[in-house]
Parts: sequence; structure tokens; C-alpha cells
Amino acid sequence: MPARCGRRHTAAMTFVPPPAEELAILDRELRRLDARRAQLLARRSWLLAVLNGAGAVPAGPPRLPAGAWPAAPKPAGAGPAAEASPPGVQNLLLVLGGLLLAVAAVAFTLVSWGHMGIGGRSAVLGAVTVAALAAPAPLLRRGLRSTAESVGVLALVLTVLDAYALHRVAFPGTDGVLYTAVAATLLAALWSAHGLLLPRLSTPLPAAVLVAQAALPLWALSGAAGAPDVAWALLVTAALDVAAALRARPAVVRGFAGAAAAATGGGALLTGLQRSAAAATPAEAVLPGALLLAGAALALYWAWRAPAVAVAASLVAGVSGVAAVGGAARAALPHGWGVLGYLLCGTALLVLVRAALPTGVRRGLAAAAGTVQAAAALSAVPLVLLCLAGPVTRLTGVWAGAPSGARGALPPQWPLSSLWSTPVVLAVLAATAAVAAFRPRALPLPAAGGEAADRLRRAAVCVAAGLAWAALLVVPAVVDAPFAVTLAWQLAVALGLLAWAAHRPATASAVPVVALVYGLTASASVALLSLATRPATFTVLGVVTAALAAVALRATGTVRPAVAACAATLAATGLAGAAAAASGLPEHRAALILPAVPAAAAAVGARLGRHPVALPVEAASVPAALLAVVLAAGRPAPLSLVLGLLGVIAAALALRAERRPAAGHLAAALFVLAAWARLLAWDVTSPEAYTLPVTAAALAVGALRRRRDPGASSWTAYGPGLAVTFVPSLLWAWGDTHWLRPLLLGTAALAVTLAGARGRLQAPLVLGGAVLALVALHELAPYVAQVVGALPRWLPPAVAGVLLLATGATYEQRLRDARRLRDGLGRMR
Repeated sequence: MPARCGRRHTAAMTFVPPPAEELAILDRELRRLDARRAQLLARRSWLLAVLNGAGAVPAGPPRLPAGAWPAAPKPAGAGPAAEASPPGVQNLLLVLGGLLLAVAAVAFTLVSWGHMGIGGRSAVLGAVTVAALAAPAPLLRRGLRSTAESVGVLALVLTVLDAYALHRVAFPGTDGVLYTAVAATLLAALWSAHGLLLPRLSTPLPAAVLVAQAALPLWALSGAAGAPDVAWALLVTAALDVAAALRARPAVVRGFAGAAAAATGGGALLTGLQRSAAAATPAEAVLPGALLLAGAALALYWAWRAPAVAVAASLVAGVSGVAAVGGAARAALPHGWGVLGYLLCGTALLVLVRAALPTGVRRGLAAAAGTVQAAAALSAVPLVLLCLAGPVTRLTGVWAGAPSGARGALPPQWPLSSLWSTPVVLAVLAATAAVAAFRPRALPLPAAGGEAADRLRRAAVCVAAGLAWAALLVVPAVVDAPFAVTLAWQLAVALGLLAWAAHRPATASAVPVVALVYGLTASASVALLSLATRPATFTVLGVVTAALAAVALRATGTVRPAVAACAATLAATGLAGAAAAASGLPEHRAALILPAVPAAAAAVGARLGRHPVALPVEAASVPAALLAVVLAAGRPAPLSLVLGLLGVIAAALALRAERRPAAGHLAAALFVLAAWARLLAWDVTSPEAYTLPVTAAALAVGALRRRRDPGASSWTAYGPGLAVTFVPSLLWAWGDTHWLRPLLLGTAALAVTLAGARGRLQAPLVLGGAVLALVALHELAPYVAQVVGALPRWLPPAVAGVLLLATGATYEQRLRDARRLRDGLGRMR
């Protein structure tokens, strides 16, 4: 009995209805799901309509008729989907309607105005304007917000047209600028009241802010009695905008007011800056200074009350305050010292900024001081560049004689009154950067600790050093020092920078690298300056070479030693070139002096071994070798000697295991070139004299490689060596009328072909056979031409036809022969 019950329970658990009944169940479930989905979609549409205010809000969600099944949702592929939502279409229609009404109102006012009397005109515009201003209220109560916005914009346009019509009818003789200013004021007040009464409208208040910007500036431009200055009008407008940006309720109004404050305040400050810069006396700079100080106070107040714009506003406040005080100082100082006045004001601002100020204000004022200092540094750049590159511009020739004074590097029209202020400006900037590096708490620098503070200090040290070097660089030009004093001064500065670059910091730092860059730039400048006289050239190049070599040996890391070593080798190249020029020898003989630089570099590299400096020294000596080759290129005999010396140096380098691969190939190439130059000096014109030594050496190397690596291809081992001789000799033989060269070339090609066949080597067999066939064709060509000329003209086509027929008849056999030949060549190495 229990077993029977268990079987019945299992059967009940696994019962499956008949197919017809199951299909009916599935249909019912699908209809129920479709009905639920339709209800959810209808609810979603109703909620979207409520949120967008696109129409009258229904009293409740849509309901389906009782007993009615909703339509099944449209399948995805049944038709195209809607490309625009109902709210988007509605807004587009409203915008187009409002635009058309505005155009119609403008056309009515400008074109059809004269067809009506004064009463009709006033009644039409007045009624339409009042209706447009009053219409948004009931529309908002009914939830038609988009429609209310469109009508509200139309009302604003109509008020502008009313103001224009009133000027044309009632005040035709009034000054247009003054009337526009009054109209802008009244329109701003009207629109503000309209926006405050209907706060749900988003257009009136921003429009009121924008139109209010024109009121005071237009009043100032009208020239009416009691009108203020334009700059002050702009500043007062900016003050009103700042008040609106701080106190207005809607965020969009605050945004418009802030942008308007930046525009009008910027215009006022730029005007004050231009007037301050044009003031010739301190009295003339008072009024622009007062304007700038008022603008600075307004910007600082805005920065204090609005943290979002604190940095930008306080930056403007700091620059304006410095411009106000610095403008008065510039007018009081002698001509050329105005930059120093601005710089001192900016430095004082940097010192006076303290941590008690809000963070944004402090950062903005510090940025303003930095901006002033950067502008002062830029004012000194032209003089620094002229002093740095002046030797190139004033040298008439190498060893042409010492110039008269250091001011010779400056253009004749350079204002001498500004020379004395430049080193003072640079010294003040360098001192400020040094304070930031060694006493950062004395300046309003951002709080940083650990690695960030170290990076900031290192950057300040680099900036201070660069500014101090620039200040020292312009001193000879300021005092118009003689050539010897200028040369000694710049050489001492360069040596000081190189000594700083050679120090070994306790931790990894970029400061020594920057110091090396400064030192190399100063060394290049003084080296160019020394080209004026021969003793100065040898002295400066010798001292600079020794100093750079010391930096390369003492500096740590990889960058500084390598760069210093390369620079030292280049300086030694210049010294050798100066020695060659001073020797008075012809160019092809003076070229024999320059290989001393690669020889010395190779000796130094051998002495240093695997030191990181060894390779840069050897690589930097390549320009000396190239210069020697260029100087000797006009004479084959000296060129051969120069190439031989360079080959010996490369062979000496190849004795070291780490240089053997590259230096060995270079030595072989140099020796071959030297031999060719010697043959050219002996007027040898036969190509075999140039190619056979290379072929013999290449074949010997290939044989050694094949012995070490039997699997190496014959094209790699023997192909280049054979081609070096075969190709030039074949080209020469085709133009040679004598029989000896073709005979020798054909004999050599036959020998190479037989050697390739015997050794089953592909390269000798193919190259030798091709050359042999071409030589035979060259020798038989005259006879073939004679025979062809003697034969009837119909015979060659007939022979060609017979050959084609024979080839076609034995086509398969020829294919098999070609495959066997290809396979045979493929099996060769």
C-alpha cells in the first residue's frame, strides 16, 4: 500500500497536460503579460506628461475599458519607430510659433506702422503687450509651462518694440544713445518685476540682467550732463552684477550675473590699465590707479564671498592692485625702470600674502604675484638672448679681431636707459626664487610635504640659478666691458656652472642635469665669442675641454657623464680644427691633424674600459673623422692616408671584445676605401683592381662562416663577394672592344660555375652561369647580327613559329624539366 501511494505521488508530480490544454494555458499567460505591459506603458506616458508639463494633467492614470484586452505591443520589426518624442515636438512647435509672432510684430512695427493713426498704433501695441505679459500666469496655473515660456519671450520682444515705437512717436528728437540707456533701465526693471511675479518663468530675470548691462555704459557714452566716465560706468555695472551673482536666488540668474560681471569688470580694468600705462606723471596715474584699486577691491570682495571663483577673482584683484601701484611708481621712476617698479609691487604682494586668508584667495593672490614676476622675466628675455647669441651676430669672420665693446652685440636702436634695470630685475627674481627654495615658509607657497616639497624646492633652485646666470650674463653689455673682460667674465660663469653640474647630490635629482644644460649653453656662447682672436680660441676651447672632461669623470649617474663626455669630445674636435687652421697648411694636409681626436678617444675608451663614458667619447669623435675625410676629399692620395689612419684606429678599437663586431666591420670598410683612394691616385681605371681584393676577402670570410656553420646559405656566404667583382666587370666588358677582359671574365665565370656544381652551391652556380651566358651573348652578338642581316626577313617569324609549335607540343615535358631544375637548385645551399 505505501509503495502504491508513492507511485501515485510521483505520477502526480510529473503530470504533463495534453498538448491542446498546454497550448491554451500558454496563450492565457501571454495575454496576461501583454495586458500588464500595456498598462505599464500607459502609466509611463502619463508620468512623462505630468513631468514635462506638456499639456493638461489628467485626473488620474489612464484606465482600460472593462473586459477589453489591450492591443499587443508592436513587434520590433513591424514598422519604423518614432524619431522624436512628443515633448520635443511640442517644444519645437512652440519655439517656431513664438518666433513667427515676434517676426510679425517686428514687421508690423517697422513696415505697417504708418498705416494707422496714433490711437490705433498705441492701442494695438499696448493691448498685445499687456496681453502677452498677462498670459503666462493662467497658462502656468493650467500646467502649460512650455506655452507660458514662449508667450513670455514674445512679451519681452514686444516691450522692446514698444520702447522703439515710443521713441519714434513721442520722443523723436531725443538723443538715441541716452534714450537707449533709459529704455534699458526701464526694461530691466519691468522684466525683473515680471520674473519676480512669475518665478516659474526662466527667461525674464536672465534677460533683465543682460539688458541692464547697457544702461550705465550707454549713459556714459551719451555725453549728457552729469554722465560718468565709461570705465567707471562699467565698474559700477560690474559691482551691481557681483551683488546679483552673490544674492540672486535662481542659479541661472547668478550664472548670467557672474558672466556679465566678468565682462564689464574686465573692460573697466583693461581701460584703467591702458590709461595707467600711458600716464606720463604720477598725477596722471592717480585716477587710473584709483579705478584699478576699486576694481581690485570689488574682485577681492567677490573672491572672499564666492569660493567657486575665489582663485580667478583674487588673481584679477592682485594684478589690478599691482598695476595701480606699479603704474604710479613707473611714472615716478626714471625711464626704463618701470618694470622694476611693477616687479617690486608684485614681490611685495607675494610677501604680504599670509595664511590667514581663505585658501582660494591666497592662491589667487600668489598666482597674481607670479604673473607679474613672469611678465618681468619676459621683459628681460630679448637682452639675455642678444647677449647669449651676440657673438654670432657681430663676428665678421673667424679670428677677424676683437670687437670694441660688449654693447656691440646690441642693435643700434636699443634703448640704453633700460640696460641698467635688466640685471636688477633678474637679480630680484633670482632672490625671490632662492627664498622660495631655501625659506619656503616666507612665501605663500602651497603646503606640501615629503617628495612634493623636495620637487618644489629643486624647481625653485633651478629657476634661481637660471635667473642669476642671466643677470650675470648681461652685466658686460650693461657696463660696455672690453672684449677681454667680457670673455673672462663669461668663461668664469661657464666654469662655475660646470663645477655646480659636477657635484654629487645625496639623492637622485634633476638639478645637476639642469646645471649641466646651463653650463653647456654658457660654454657654447663663450666658445663662439672666443672665435674673434686666435689666442682666445685656443685658451677657451682648452679650458672648456678640460672642464667638461672633469665633469664627465666626476659626475654620477648615466646622463650627465655621457652628455659631458660628448661635449668634451666635440670641444676637443674644435680645438683640433683650430690647430689645423692655425697651422697654415692646405686643407688636404691639415686634414691629417683631425684623426688625432678619434685616436685620443680610442685611447681614452681603452683606458676607461666598460665605464659609461667610454662609448659616448668614442661616438662623439665621429664628427672629427668625417671632417677630416671632407677636407681631404679633393686629393686621392691624402684621402687614402686619412682613411688608412682611421682604419688603423678602428682596428685598434676592434681589439676590445665589446667593440669587435662593429669596429671590425668599420676597419675593413675603411681599409678598402683607403685602397681604392690609393688606386685612384695611381690613375688605375680597371674595376678589377678595386673589386678583386674585396672579393677575395669576402670569399675568405664566407668560407670561414661555412666551416663554422655548414647550414649557412651560399648566397649569404659567397653571393656578396662574387657580385662585387662580377657585376662591375660584366658592365665594363659589355663596353670593352678588346678580347682579353671577356675571355678572363668568361673563364672565371666558368670556374665559379663548375665549383658551384661540384659543391652543390646555389649562389656560385647561378651567378657564374648567368655571367658566363651574358659574356657568351656579348661575344656572339656581332656574328648573330651579321647572320640575321643576311637571312630573309620572313625567316625569323617562321623560326619563332616553329619554336612555339615545338614548345606547345612538348609543353608538359618542358614543365617537368623546369620543375626538376627548380628542385635541383632548391636542394643546393
